[in-house]
Amino acid sequence: MSGNSGKNPVPVDTNGITPFQQMLASCSGALLTSLFVTPLDVVKIRLQAQKSPFPKGKCFVYCNGLMDHTCVCTNGNSKAWYKAPGHFNGTLDAFIKIVRREGIKSLWSGLPPTLIMAVPATVIYFTCYDQLRAALRVRMGSHAEEAPLLAGALARVGSVTVISPLELIRTKMQSQRSSYRELSEVIHSAVRNEGWRSLWRGWGPTLLRDVPFSAMYWYNYEKGKAWLCKHNNIREPTFAITFISGAVSGSIASIVTLPFDVVKTRRQVEIGELQAMNLSSKASSSTLSVMIKIVAENGVGGLFVGFLPRVIKVAPACAIMISCYEFGKAFFRKDEGQSCG
Repeated sequence: MSGNSGKNPVPVDTNGITPFQQMLASCSGALLTSLFVTPLDVVKIRLQAQKSPFPKGKCFVYCNGLMDHTCVCTNGNSKAWYKAPGHFNGTLDAFIKIVRREGIKSLWSGLPPTLIMAVPATVIYFTCYDQLRAALRVRMGSHAEEAPLLAGALARVGSVTVISPLELIRTKMQSQRSSYRELSEVIHSAVRNEGWRSLWRGWGPTLLRDVPFSAMYWYNYEKGKAWLCKHNNIREPTFAITFISGAVSGSIASIVTLPFDVVKTRRQVEIGELQAMNLSSKASSSTLSVMIKIVAENGVGGLFVGFLPRVIKVAPACAIMISCYEFGKAFFRKDEGQSCG
């Protein structure tokens, strides 16, 4: 085993610790990423709501740094974090006024329900990636350098597929405030009338954005990390190297996949609103038709709307997540080494 690790350092990264330890490392990274990034999205949505108030039944997309969630606006709750009153003159002004009027905890409003799905999805995604990368590098031989690209894409397909039904259920619960019994009846009715595929509405548009993003992200991350290690004449990446590699690779992937993100957000909002009105998502527009409509209305530039906010949010989120994950794996490997010693 030690002879193989000398020739190929990659299996050491994955086989040096157990899958359970990989899960713990990704879970800690997911929690820290959410804690850092959620306030940015809370402020962004408050500013959006101020410029164009969200009416009842309408949806917006909320992101905690790990994944997007469709939120349905409801009336009757003046304490709802996306409806709170106030006039903000900008991002910094919003931060200060929200903390002053509502307390610092309000910057993390909406975090608990989204973590219920975000943390499991992230754990599945990162653990599957590491396991797949190690297995593919052994089997791909001379093409082993492309293993991160394929492993990232496959891991994302798996996590999106697992979480998709939970997102649909959460959206229905939020929009209708149904009991679990009522929700169960709604789901059974949907499955009976439209089949099991009805639980994966919006799965296609999500994959169109997230799979290319993951493939590019992991490929560029592994390449960047290896280059920085070689440039600094070190074998193991430092926290700074993983942070920089994660931020740069996340920025590149977010820019390239931005058109898919714009289309996916529009479709996600549209599907959420149809679900809130108990209408079939078959009435919603296809991904291609949405893209054509955006280009017709706003030109090609319309597909790159939100360029700066997306990069500003994605870059630190990717950097924090991957740095925490790598640090966690290194901690467990070190702990295992000391235990063996």
